[in-house]
Amino acid sequence: MNEKNAPTIYEQLGGAEVLRQLVEAFYTRVEHDPRLRPMFPDDLEPGKEHQFLFLMQYFGGPGEYGQRRGHPRLRMRHAPYPIGPVERDAWLEHMLASIDEVGIDEPARSVMRTYFEQAANAMMNRYAPE
Repeated sequence: MNEKNAPTIYEQLGGAEVLRQLVEAFYTRVEHDPRLRPMFPDDLEPGKEHQFLFLMQYFGGPGEYGQRRGHPRLRMRHAPYPIGPVERDAWLEHMLASIDEVGIDEPARSVMRTYFEQAANAMMNRYAPE
C-alpha cells in the first residue's frame, strides 16, 4: 500500500502476473501490425521484459526496472523511432485492447488507460503538417 493506505495499481491487479499478461497481449498485437512491427527489433523478448519491468515499477510494484536500467528516460529511449499520429494511435489502440483482453477492472482500468493515453502522446516526435 502507498502512504495514503490505498492499494497501488500493482496491488489492485494482484501483482505481476496480470502485467505479464498485458505485455504479452500487447506484443502479440504489435507483432502482427504492419504500422508498428518495423519499428521493433526481430527479437521482441528483451522489449517485453523491459516493458513488463517498467509497468510493474510505474504502477507501484517492485523497482527492478530502475535497478537494472536506471531512470526510464522514455522520451530519450523512443527518440530514434519515428512516432507520429499513426504510430501513436496504433500503439494506443493495441494497449487499450490488451487492457480489455486481460480483463483489468476498475478502478485500475481507468487509471491505466489515462496513463497510456498520456504516454502515447508524450512519445510523439513526428507531427503531421496542419
